[in-house]
Amino acid sequence: MVKYGRKFVLLILFKEVFYISKNAPQLNGEIKDKEVRVISDTGEQLGIMSAKEAQQIADDKGVDLVKIAPQANPPVVKIMDYSKYRYEQSKREKENRKKQKTVETKEIRLSINIDIGDFNTKINQARKFLSKGDKVKVSIRLRGREMAHSDLAVNNCVRFSEELAEEANVDKMPKLEGRQVLMFLSPKAPK
Repeated sequence: MVKYGRKFVLLILFKEVFYISKNAPQLNGEIKDKEVRVISDTGEQLGIMSAKEAQQIADDKGVDLVKIAPQANPPVVKIMDYSKYRYEQSKREKENRKKQKTVETKEIRLSINIDIGDFNTKINQARKFLSKGDKVKVSIRLRGREMAHSDLAVNNCVRFSEELAEEANVDKMPKLEGRQVLMFLSPKAPK
Protein backbone atom coordinates (compact mmCIF):
# COMPACT_ATOMS: atom_id res chain seq x y z
CA MET A 1 0.00 0.00 0.00
CA VAL A 2 1.11 3.49 -0.75
CA LYS A 3 0.17 6.41 1.48
CA TYR A 4 -1.29 9.21 -0.60
CA GLY A 5 -2.47 12.16 1.43
CA ARG A 6 -4.97 10.90 3.96
CA LYS A 7 -6.09 7.99 1.84
CA PHE A 8 -4.37 4.69 1.35
CA VAL A 9 -4.17 3.43 -2.18
CA LEU A 10 -3.71 -0.23 -2.76
CA LEU A 11 -1.49 -0.93 -5.73
CA ILE A 12 -1.97 -4.29 -7.37
CA LEU A 13 0.47 -5.37 -10.01
CA PHE A 14 -0.66 -8.10 -12.35
CA LYS A 15 2.01 -10.48 -13.44
CA GLU A 16 1.72 -13.18 -16.05
CA VAL A 17 -0.04 -16.23 -14.73
CA PHE A 18 1.13 -19.56 -16.06
CA TYR A 19 -1.49 -22.27 -15.99
CA ILE A 20 -0.33 -25.82 -15.70
CA SER A 21 -1.81 -27.86 -18.51
CA LYS A 22 -3.39 -31.15 -17.51
CA ASN A 23 -1.55 -32.80 -20.40
CA ALA A 24 1.93 -31.68 -19.36
CA PRO A 25 3.52 -33.95 -16.75
CA GLN A 26 5.12 -32.60 -13.58
CA LEU A 27 8.89 -32.24 -13.75
CA ASN A 28 11.72 -32.16 -11.20
CA GLY A 29 10.85 -29.65 -8.43
CA GLU A 30 7.12 -29.68 -9.24
CA ILE A 31 6.81 -33.20 -7.80
CA LYS A 32 5.73 -32.71 -4.16
CA ASP A 33 4.74 -36.29 -3.25
CA LYS A 34 6.36 -37.90 -0.20
CA GLU A 35 6.85 -41.31 -1.80
CA VAL A 36 7.14 -42.20 -5.48
CA ARG A 37 7.80 -45.37 -7.48
CA VAL A 38 10.92 -44.74 -9.57
CA ILE A 39 11.70 -46.17 -13.02
CA SER A 40 15.17 -45.65 -14.45
CA ASP A 41 15.94 -44.36 -17.94
CA THR A 42 16.66 -47.94 -19.06
CA GLY A 43 13.22 -49.09 -17.89
CA GLU A 44 14.11 -51.02 -14.73
CA GLN A 45 12.26 -50.33 -11.47
CA LEU A 46 14.36 -48.76 -8.73
CA GLY A 47 11.63 -49.16 -6.12
CA ILE A 48 9.68 -46.81 -3.86
CA MET A 49 11.58 -43.89 -2.36
CA SER A 50 11.09 -40.26 -1.42
CA ALA A 51 10.82 -37.64 -4.16
CA LYS A 52 14.02 -35.97 -2.92
CA GLU A 53 16.02 -39.18 -3.29
CA ALA A 54 14.62 -39.73 -6.79
CA GLN A 55 15.46 -36.13 -7.72
CA GLN A 56 19.01 -36.65 -6.42
CA ILE A 57 19.43 -39.75 -8.64
CA ALA A 58 18.14 -37.81 -11.67
CA ASP A 59 20.46 -34.89 -10.91
CA ASP A 60 23.44 -37.26 -10.62
CA LYS A 61 22.66 -38.64 -14.08
CA GLY A 62 22.05 -35.13 -15.49
CA VAL A 63 18.49 -35.83 -16.64
CA ASP A 64 14.95 -34.96 -15.53
CA LEU A 65 12.51 -36.60 -13.15
CA VAL A 66 9.08 -36.85 -14.82
CA LYS A 67 5.80 -37.93 -13.20
CA ILE A 68 4.24 -40.30 -15.73
CA ALA A 69 1.40 -41.85 -13.69
CA PRO A 70 0.09 -39.38 -11.09
CA GLN A 71 -3.08 -41.42 -10.41
CA ALA A 72 -1.14 -44.50 -9.23
CA ASN A 73 -0.54 -45.18 -5.55
CA PRO A 74 2.28 -44.21 -5.03
CA PRO A 75 2.73 -42.00 -8.14
CA VAL A 76 5.14 -43.33 -10.77
CA VAL A 77 8.06 -41.17 -11.87
CA LYS A 78 10.61 -41.88 -14.58
CA ILE A 79 14.16 -40.68 -14.94
CA MET A 80 14.57 -39.46 -18.53
CA ASP A 81 15.81 -36.65 -20.76
CA TYR A 82 12.52 -34.79 -21.05
CA SER A 83 13.55 -32.49 -23.93
CA LYS A 84 14.62 -35.52 -26.01
CA TYR A 85 11.33 -37.28 -25.14
CA ARG A 86 9.29 -34.22 -26.22
CA TYR A 87 11.26 -33.97 -29.48
CA GLU A 88 10.64 -37.64 -30.33
CA GLN A 89 6.96 -37.30 -29.41
CA SER A 90 6.51 -34.26 -31.67
CA LYS A 91 8.28 -36.14 -34.46
CA ARG A 92 5.86 -39.10 -34.10
CA GLU A 93 2.85 -36.75 -34.10
CA LYS A 94 4.15 -35.05 -37.25
CA GLU A 95 4.54 -38.44 -38.98
CA ASN A 96 0.99 -39.41 -37.98
CA ARG A 97 -0.36 -36.14 -39.39
CA LYS A 98 1.41 -36.83 -42.69
CA LYS A 99 -0.21 -40.25 -42.97
CA GLN A 100 -3.65 -38.84 -42.18
CA LYS A 101 -6.00 -38.24 -45.09
CA THR A 102 -8.48 -35.42 -44.68
CA VAL A 103 -11.75 -36.14 -46.44
CA GLU A 104 -13.27 -33.12 -48.11
CA THR A 105 -16.84 -32.72 -49.28
CA LYS A 106 -17.14 -31.44 -52.83
CA GLU A 107 -20.44 -30.05 -54.08
CA ILE A 108 -22.00 -30.65 -57.47
CA ARG A 109 -25.05 -28.62 -58.42
CA LEU A 110 -27.60 -29.96 -60.84
CA SER A 111 -30.85 -28.50 -62.11
CA ILE A 112 -34.25 -30.10 -62.78
CA ASN A 113 -34.02 -29.73 -66.55
CA ILE A 114 -30.35 -30.60 -67.07
CA ASP A 115 -29.43 -31.87 -70.53
CA ILE A 116 -27.64 -35.17 -71.11
CA GLY A 117 -24.30 -33.55 -72.07
CA ASP A 118 -24.17 -31.41 -68.93
CA PHE A 119 -25.33 -34.39 -66.87
CA ASN A 120 -22.44 -36.52 -68.19
CA THR A 121 -19.98 -33.70 -67.46
CA LYS A 122 -21.20 -33.58 -63.85
CA ILE A 123 -20.91 -37.38 -63.61
CA ASN A 124 -17.29 -37.22 -64.81
CA GLN A 125 -16.53 -34.46 -62.31
CA ALA A 126 -18.03 -36.56 -59.50
CA ARG A 127 -15.97 -39.57 -60.59
CA LYS A 128 -12.81 -37.46 -60.35
CA PHE A 129 -13.72 -36.30 -56.82
CA LEU A 130 -14.57 -39.84 -55.71
CA SER A 131 -11.33 -41.25 -57.13
CA LYS A 132 -9.37 -38.77 -54.98
CA GLY A 133 -11.25 -40.06 -51.92
CA ASP A 134 -13.51 -37.03 -51.40
CA LYS A 135 -17.19 -37.15 -50.55
CA VAL A 136 -19.67 -35.60 -52.98
CA LYS A 137 -22.72 -33.51 -52.10
CA VAL A 138 -25.24 -33.36 -54.93
CA SER A 139 -27.68 -30.47 -54.69
CA ILE A 140 -30.55 -29.24 -56.82
CA ARG A 141 -31.90 -25.79 -55.96
CA LEU A 142 -35.58 -25.34 -56.74
CA ARG A 143 -36.76 -21.90 -57.84
CA GLY A 144 -40.30 -20.62 -58.19
CA ARG A 145 -42.67 -23.12 -59.77
CA GLU A 146 -40.00 -25.82 -59.67
CA MET A 147 -41.07 -26.42 -56.04
CA ALA A 148 -44.23 -28.07 -57.37
CA HIS A 149 -42.06 -30.60 -59.25
CA SER A 150 -39.65 -31.67 -56.51
CA ASP A 151 -40.17 -35.28 -57.58
CA LEU A 152 -38.28 -34.50 -60.83
CA ALA A 153 -35.33 -33.25 -58.79
CA VAL A 154 -35.35 -36.41 -56.67
CA ASN A 155 -35.47 -38.50 -59.87
CA ASN A 156 -32.42 -36.63 -61.23
CA CYS A 157 -30.51 -37.38 -58.02
CA VAL A 158 -31.48 -41.05 -58.16
CA ARG A 159 -30.35 -41.23 -61.81
CA PHE A 160 -27.08 -39.54 -60.78
CA SER A 161 -26.47 -42.12 -58.04
CA GLU A 162 -27.29 -45.02 -60.40
CA GLU A 163 -24.67 -43.76 -62.88
CA LEU A 164 -22.08 -43.76 -60.07
CA ALA A 165 -23.19 -47.06 -58.47
CA GLU A 166 -19.84 -48.75 -59.16
CA GLU A 167 -17.72 -45.96 -57.68
CA ALA A 168 -19.88 -44.58 -54.86
CA ASN A 169 -22.10 -45.46 -51.92
CA VAL A 170 -25.13 -43.30 -51.18
CA ASP A 171 -24.68 -41.96 -47.64
CA LYS A 172 -27.89 -39.96 -47.62
CA MET A 173 -30.70 -40.59 -50.06
CA PRO A 174 -32.08 -37.57 -51.99
CA LYS A 175 -34.41 -35.57 -49.79
CA LEU A 176 -36.16 -32.21 -50.09
CA GLU A 177 -34.80 -29.81 -47.47
CA GLY A 178 -36.29 -26.33 -47.78
CA ARG A 179 -35.81 -25.27 -51.40
CA GLN A 180 -33.08 -27.83 -52.14
CA VAL A 181 -32.87 -31.53 -52.81
CA LEU A 182 -29.68 -32.91 -51.26
CA MET A 183 -27.88 -36.22 -51.60
CA PHE A 184 -24.49 -37.33 -50.25
CA LEU A 185 -22.15 -39.86 -51.90
CA SER A 186 -18.94 -41.37 -50.56
CA PRO A 187 -16.30 -43.41 -52.41
CA LYS A 188 -16.46 -47.18 -52.18
CA ALA A 189 -13.61 -48.89 -50.35
CA PRO A 190 -10.95 -50.30 -52.69
CA LYS A 191 -11.13 -54.08 -53.14
